[in-house]
Amino acid sequence: MSPAGEGSKSPDQLPRLARDTTAENPWPVNILSQKFHDSVARWPEAWVEGQIVEINMRRPTSGYITLRDNFEEISLPVMGFRAFVSKAREFHQGDRVVIHGKPDIWMKATRLSFVADDIRRVGTGDLKVQIDELRKKLKGEGLFDAENKVPLPEFPSCIGLICAPQARAEGDVITNVNLRWPIAQFKIVHAHVQGAQCPSDVINAIQRLDQDPQVDVIIVARGGGSFEDLIGFSDEGVVRAAAACQTPLISAVGHEDDWTLIDLAADMRASTPTDAAKRVVPDVREQWQLIESARMQMHMRVSARVDNEIRLIDGYANRPSLTHPLTMLEPHQRFLDDAKQRMERGLTRIVDDASLTVEKLHASLTALSPQSTLNRGYAVVQGDDGRVVDDARDVRVGDELTLTLKHGVVVSHATAVGDQRQQGKAK
Repeated sequence: MSPAGEGSKSPDQLPRLARDTTAENPWPVNILSQKFHDSVARWPEAWVEGQIVEINMRRPTSGYITLRDNFEEISLPVMGFRAFVSKAREFHQGDRVVIHGKPDIWMKATRLSFVADDIRRVGTGDLKVQIDELRKKLKGEGLFDAENKVPLPEFPSCIGLICAPQARAEGDVITNVNLRWPIAQFKIVHAHVQGAQCPSDVINAIQRLDQDPQVDVIIVARGGGSFEDLIGFSDEGVVRAAAACQTPLISAVGHEDDWTLIDLAADMRASTPTDAAKRVVPDVREQWQLIESARMQMHMRVSARVDNEIRLIDGYANRPSLTHPLTMLEPHQRFLDDAKQRMERGLTRIVDDASLTVEKLHASLTALSPQSTLNRGYAVVQGDDGRVVDDARDVRVGDELTLTLKHGVVVSHATAVGDQRQQGKAK
């Protein structure tokens, strides 16, 4: 017999039962898959209740639903065809439903699924209602208020990254950050991003990076997934840890259409991990362009300022006051000359008026002066006591008299005294 894997065997050469298979005579994969299919095909139809966490009814011929258990972390893939699609179009993510169908095995992937033919609404999904109630509660406490948001640093040097180990989100963030801002460094904390361990891991990672003084900004990153996969990021503890984080925090969970409560508590929500990388750091090329533009503007402004100053100095240098400085003194010289002439004319007028007055006074004084009387031939008679004698009765015979004439003085003695009508003789 040939070793396993060599050549092909006819069906009658293969073991009929699983217990008859050996390492030397195994079943091919298609045989096992066919037996799974045949076994599942004998299972009965059933009604299944759960919550829609993912729904895709875009194609008219086939549609897909991921149905989650109402209480356990267990989900079931459901597919249906035309009749089912027409009924399922009115349903949305979060709806609680019952679905009728039959289990089936897709042989190409040996994957179990539930082929449905009917779907009915039970009520709004309990999980979605719980999350919405939690959102209202936390919003009432102010955890989502805009004034609590911390602005992102413009040029972060160290980025804290929370993601699953070996996740595509980690590579997307690091690659895009390095392309935009190569000097940025990372501190990466790996955590479960779905399942029961997700909330506690994410909380511990946020607190750990928040306490690290070197971390400038934190990114919580996870790729896309179903509503069920992302449910851990709507955990109350995760939301409170994000709101209490002092370091700026970016939520990059899921894709553009996905939403979780951590998006509301974070300081910024990015549609994808790649979008978070673009938001957390600037583009080095844009920054160089800004620097170059600023440098050119500075050069232009300094050149314009220098040119203005040169033109101003040239204007001063070409002014007549500097090219012919004496012209600055001409108005003042004319003013001084005019003032001097006015002063000379005024003083001449004053002197002439004063001279005329003096002449008049001199003439009057001369006319009234005793000398003028003497000049006309009269004499002034003074007694021996120096008093002027103007009455003959004041003179005694023999008194010494002094006669002041026009020219000179005569001393005589009175020999006789009489009035004007008597002729006296003087000795």
